Amino acid sequence: MISPDSQTLLLLCSQLGLPSNPEFATLTLREWNPLARKLQTASLRPANLLNFSQSDLQTKLDLPAELATRLTQLLERSGALAIALERLNNLGIRPLTRADADYPEKYRSRLKDSAPAVLFYAGEKALLGQPGIAVVGSRHLDEVGQDCARFVGNACGLSGQVLYSGGAKGVDTLSMESALEVRGTAVGVLADSLERAVRGQKEALSRGDLCLITPYSPNAGFSVGAAMGRNRLIYCLADYAIVVASDAETGGTWAGATETLKNNWVPVFVLEHDAMPEGSKLLLQKGALAFPHPFKEAPVKLPDWMKEKAASLPSQPSQPSLF
Repeated sequence: MISPDSQTLLLLCSQLGLPSNPEFATLTLREWNPLARKLQTASLRPANLLNFSQSDLQTKLDLPAELATRLTQLLERSGALAIALERLNNLGIRPLTRADADYPEKYRSRLKDSAPAVLFYAGEKALLGQPGIAVVGSRHLDEVGQDCARFVGNACGLSGQVLYSGGAKGVDTLSMESALEVRGTAVGVLADSLERAVRGQKEALSRGDLCLITPYSPNAGFSVGAAMGRNRLIYCLADYAIVVASDAETGGTWAGATETLKNNWVPVFVLEHDAMPEGSKLLLQKGALAFPHPFKEAPVKLPDWMKEKAASLPSQPSQPSLF
C-alpha cells in the first residue's frame, strides 16, 4: 500500500501507467517544485489534489488553465497506475517518493529541491543513507584500480559500512561484489534497467544485504544522460567518496566528482599512484584528498582513517526540501 501523497507524486511525476505516446507529459522537477510550494503555502498536502477539479486547481492554487488541464489528465490514471505498481511489486520493486517519511534524508538535506520526486527500489530500503563509502570510476581499470575497488568493497564489508556504487561494470561491480562476498552490504544507484538488475541479484536482495535504486522508470534502458544525472545520487547517500580513476574534464566520473566538490556534499578522495590519470591529478588540485595505494592500515580501519583526513574540511550545510 502507498499513501495518497505518494500516489499523487507517482501520478504527476512518473511514467507509470502512461501510454507509449501520452497526450500530456508528466511534471519535471522544475515544474513540480513550484506546485509543491503552492501546496505548502495553502497548507495542503499532495493528496488534496486527488479531490480537486480542474476549476479547483485554477482557483485554489492560481494555476494557468493549460497546467490545470494537464494535472487533471495525469491524476485521472489511478487505475492504470495501480496495475503498473502491482506488476512491479510482483518483481520486488517498490516506489519511494519525497512525500514518504522514509525517503532518504540525505537527499533532502543535500540536494534540496533537486532531490528526485520519485525513486524506485528493490531490496533492503533501510540501507539507504546508512553510514558508508561511495566508490566511483571508470569501467576500464588498470590493475591498481581493480585492487583499490576490491579493497574498498572488502573494507566496507568488514567495517560495517555500506558500499555505495552505480551498479555498472568496472569499479562498481568489483567493489560491490567484494563487499557482498564478506557478507557486507551495498547500494547500487542505477542508470539502467532496475527490472533487469533485480533478476541478476536475487540472492543478495533476498538476504537483505543489497538495495538497488533508481530515479528513472524501472524498465528504462541505459543512456549517457541518465548516467550523468544519477551520479550525484551516489555521492549524496554516502559519508565519503573514493574516485578510483577519472578522465580530465570529461565523462561521468569527472562531472560527478567536480559537482560534489563544488557543493561540498561529501569529502572526495582520489586514488593516488604513479600511473594515475590526468583527471585524478586535477581533482586533487580542486580540493579532493589523496587516497594512497597501497593502503597501509588494516581494511577495518578505513572509515576512521577517512574521518580523520576529512576533519579539516568545511562542514556540510543542511536544509530540508519540499515534499
